Amino acid sequence: MEFDWNNSPFAPESSLTQLEIEESFEDPFAIRLLPDSARFGVQARFFNLGMSAGGVGIFSVYRTNGRLVRVMLARPFEPEERFFYQRKMDQTLNAGDR
Repeated sequence: MEFDWNNSPFAPESSLTQLEIEESFEDPFAIRLLPDSARFGVQARFFNLGMSAGGVGIFSVYRTNGRLVRVMLARPFEPEERFFYQRKMDQTLNAGDR
């Protein structure tokens, strides 16, 4: 996966690094969603919830052409997002026990 960091649309003074954001997309348990809101659907923006290698939960809004990813916003998880991510990861891991 290749990232376009030219003219980043969000503040670089964020507590997150580009590497952490990229790692969150490589997380094998990352959750990628297409919002059902017309506001996001028209512009084909997606959500990613994933963890960095250092254990930082990151919520990102991005768009892609299938080859290049352009992150529009990235921030640490809110408590509800961490709960959602953990629940989905637990479901995936427990599915193998059946």
